[in-house]
Amino acid sequence: MTAPAAELLQLQRKAERERITGYEPEFRLEVKDLDELSEWSRSGVSDGDVSRALRSARRTPEDLAALISPTAQSRLEELAASAHAATVRRFGRVMQMFAPVYLSNECVSECTYCGFQVFNRDIVRKTIPPKQAAIETRYLGSLGFRHVLLVSGEHPKHVSADYVCDCIRECARHTSSVSVEVQAWDEQTYRRFVEAGCDGLVIYQEVYDPRRYGDFHLKGNKRFWGWRLGAPERALSAGMRRIGLGSLVGLNSDWRWEALALASHASFLMRRFWRSEVTVSLPRLEPATGFERPLKAMSDRELAQALAALRLTLPDAGIVLSTREPAWLRDGLVRLGVTHMSAGSRTEPGGYCEPGGAEQQFEVADHRPAAQVAAMLRDAGYDPVWKESSPALRRSATTSDLRI
Repeated sequence: MTAPAAELLQLQRKAERERITGYEPEFRLEVKDLDELSEWSRSGVSDGDVSRALRSARRTPEDLAALISPTAQSRLEELAASAHAATVRRFGRVMQMFAPVYLSNECVSECTYCGFQVFNRDIVRKTIPPKQAAIETRYLGSLGFRHVLLVSGEHPKHVSADYVCDCIRECARHTSSVSVEVQAWDEQTYRRFVEAGCDGLVIYQEVYDPRRYGDFHLKGNKRFWGWRLGAPERALSAGMRRIGLGSLVGLNSDWRWEALALASHASFLMRRFWRSEVTVSLPRLEPATGFERPLKAMSDRELAQALAALRLTLPDAGIVLSTREPAWLRDGLVRLGVTHMSAGSRTEPGGYCEPGGAEQQFEVADHRPAAQVAAMLRDAGYDPVWKESSPALRRSATTSDLRI
């Protein structure tokens, strides 16, 4: 690279960094209010508060705090029955199926829990070309999948916006719906993704508490909490019609604080972008290559309670359950409000057609093939749906459209 070109690149990177650090999302997280609600949830909720929350026709953040409290654990069967009824009433007995296609494990971010992070010397790095992503998509299509999620690490060279657009275009030729789970981009780049054929973004905040976020995100653009928090707003403004939110359980030891923040974020987006589809998830941290087995911050029973409580508080939001959880637990959670499931997942680049060429991001716990998961759903009385089919949500809109 010549000296003027190198100088120009440095100036561009400086301008991008200033834009990211100075960015403020429209969504405001009320930290003090969440502190008080979480504390009340852990130690101040009475059985009467739980009863009132269960009876409520339109549940508030205080109701959610009551439903995820230790006091409510003794009434888990009651929560589960209510959550199941609410799900069937709103979504019917269907389960949206999807599968991830890992594009690259190259990454310049240092996240203390992720197998792809920049300083992990124990893994083989790999980026598949767009044509191979299309081959993976066609293979998944042969299994029935019509909705794929393109996943990658964060690397400005190997996973550029141009590369992601090329992958979207190639994969969109072979499937009905393409979503991405990549680094946080600006609105203009998200608009390019939409034009290439992408209709959904999954971007988990990982840790909503801004006081803890920096403990786990040490290097790269992902360390900027506000830039990541505002990514769903930018994507929806750019025309994405589906957004997936989540908090990675096991980072912040206070999972109730994170669940309350997640619900607050989802509620804001559902009001602000009322024609869009919002899903929420509470994936639990799993072992990854180069890292020790993480502590379980949330028990199986607490996970079931949290999902049921989110269903009752966010009746119009989808709930996603990944293959991080074991088969026996996923089978049981199906009836508690889950609407989207992955199956037969491979978490390494090219993992479906050329397995073994790179390390996976984390250990999958449910290894059943997609057909077996679909059979389980049918036995439980659910219809597995292999593609996203929400014609009314084909175009996202802001609340300002209501006034037109």
